[in-house]
Amino acid sequence: MKHDVIDILRKERSLADAELRELLVSDDNELIAKLKSQAQEVAVSVFGHEIKSRGLIEISNYCKNNCLYCGIRAGNADVERYRLSAEEIWECCEQGDLLGFQTFVLQGGEDVRHTTEWIEMVVREIRRRWPEKAITLSLGERPDEDYERWFAAGADRYLLRHETANAEHYGRLHPEVMSFENRMRCLQTLKRIGYETGTGMMVGSPYQTVDDLVADLRFIERLQPQMIGIGPFVSHRDTPFAECASGSVETTLRLIAILRLMHPKANIPATTSLGTLAKDGREQGIMAGANVVMPNLSPVSQRKKYALYDNKICMDLEAAESRRAIEEQLAKLGYFLS
Repeated sequence: MKHDVIDILRKERSLADAELRELLVSDDNELIAKLKSQAQEVAVSVFGHEIKSRGLIEISNYCKNNCLYCGIRAGNADVERYRLSAEEIWECCEQGDLLGFQTFVLQGGEDVRHTTEWIEMVVREIRRRWPEKAITLSLGERPDEDYERWFAAGADRYLLRHETANAEHYGRLHPEVMSFENRMRCLQTLKRIGYETGTGMMVGSPYQTVDDLVADLRFIERLQPQMIGIGPFVSHRDTPFAECASGSVETTLRLIAILRLMHPKANIPATTSLGTLAKDGREQGIMAGANVVMPNLSPVSQRKKYALYDNKICMDLEAAESRRAIEEQLAKLGYFLS
């Protein structure tokens, strides 16, 4: 494969399917080094050496769904369930504000107790208390009315990973009651309403092929999201995929780099799952073009209960400790945390 394909990708922000596939499987170390360095160069040209920080608040590990890969799936009877109260969420925001976070991310399972009105109230109060902050929601598939009311209440962004752009593959990762078509409809609805919309996929999930990953790149190219969250698949001991191998850190890094060249201004996080599979995984993500990290603001007493996969890092660090640790890691790379 000619190395000028990287220059073409950077200039044209797209490649043929066969070329994208080759970048994902190539054993040409010089080619891949160029891919990552060019992606990092583009990220620095857009964002400078500033890495954006998002304060993650995991508001509930109750979920009505039974996704086969997820540790908090409804069918897992061994999970100790919890819900944060509205007051606890606001306390997390207060702590995040003191630590300098400019974005709060409210993430949780699809909890049936989280009514439209309750989330609306929580969002409205965050907007009232911290009017200058950005509010991101990641609460799964909801009716259009919910998305509309939460946007009107003050939510700015919504993250809903598509997980896979192959409908057949989607069906092998989710129970029959969940619909690939509905996931796609929700993403289009979020864009229509006006949210800064985020999507993404697991890399190396069971049954995934390289062609599936190329289809994911094409879907993201069509959707043009403002956020792209990807990370390697990591299994959980209490799921049907407990014995499945983890996804590839290297393939994830290549995808981050490709996506940075295709979407120069998108916010792309160096995910916790990268750091779970490789000690310097998040740092490698930044050196491949990522520009966001998401330290956890959730109460330490509850974090271990929000285990989507095994061996998740930073479970025991207080928010301030986690932020300091990330700042030190970034400083070694010549970056700073916003």
